[in-house]
Amino acid sequence: MSTPKLRAELDGIPTYKPGRPPATADEGGVPAGPAFKLSSNENPYPPLPGVLEAATAAAAAFNRYPDLACSALTEELAGRFGVPAGHIATGTGSVGVAQQLLQATSGPGDEVIYAWRSFEAYPIITQISGAASVRVPLTPGEHHDLDAMADAITPRTRLVFVCNPNNPTGTVVRRAELERFLDRVPSDVLVVLDEAYREFITDPEVPDGVDVYRDRPNVAVLRTFSKAYGLAGLRVGFAIAHEPVAAALRKTAVPFGVSQLAQDAAVASLRAEPALLERVAALVAERARMVGALTGQGWTVPETQANFVWLRLGERTADFAAACERAGTTVRPFGDEGVRITIGETEANDILLRTAEAFRKEL
Repeated sequence: MSTPKLRAELDGIPTYKPGRPPATADEGGVPAGPAFKLSSNENPYPPLPGVLEAATAAAAAFNRYPDLACSALTEELAGRFGVPAGHIATGTGSVGVAQQLLQATSGPGDEVIYAWRSFEAYPIITQISGAASVRVPLTPGEHHDLDAMADAITPRTRLVFVCNPNNPTGTVVRRAELERFLDRVPSDVLVVLDEAYREFITDPEVPDGVDVYRDRPNVAVLRTFSKAYGLAGLRVGFAIAHEPVAAALRKTAVPFGVSQLAQDAAVASLRAEPALLERVAALVAERARMVGALTGQGWTVPETQANFVWLRLGERTADFAAACERAGTTVRPFGDEGVRITIGETEANDILLRTAEAFRKEL
């Protein structure tokens, strides 16, 4: 019996691998006490003040469809960033908006360029669109090789992702090198500055993508409420782009994809900025402590401007991840390349540091 014909582009698509949750005691090998998840770059803090109340109020009406246009959130974002409301498009997290961008720009015969390793979703959503991935290796220092990425542009190139800070290495692209790169990109190629971790950046030489987009019609900026704002479970992100691109994003959006709970929680989060800044500062301080401790143990840690650190472990990657899980934490392994470790609660970070120190002594 024959089966329904499916698109050939779907063959061999890699499966997105979410961060592994902590193992429970009955799974064996886990000590008594709490287990911590440091594998998904989640915010360890509860919702910001006023957010839970806003979401709870919205829940009373979830027998109704949400606002299709995300009007209140769009107006709040327009005021927050000083951009026209028509330059904003929302979606189900920044990855959802990224997939909309590919639907709007790329298809069979087209090419999409990104650094590798970078965000794990890029090859998945590129292949779904039917376009071909062009992966440009990171430099030995784990940074984007923007010269090589510019050299890789061809007449078939439709979109270039620049993940800043880069996931999973945490490294950044600074202003001068980004401007040089953008000057080399043809005006009909869309450059997407994926800034999911923008709030954690303290380096003044890293440009705000919104400032960059203003004078460059072929630049779009991705942001999310999943990381610093702590709304990962509600799936809401947005793009800031010039009108033709933003309009295309609204055309490719799933109708009613962003729930009213997510919209109202995002608005409340934007209005709780003082508390947000306090929490970000605390996580940045923990990041500095983690980097200092790991470096002191002898690890090579790339300079990170995100809420995670990267350890390149090669063939010992799986062993390190297993050791962390036995100790009561989970980290995110990437094949035989390395592990990404989220900055979490102080107790979780302390467990991770003790595990890393013991593992280092065995190398």
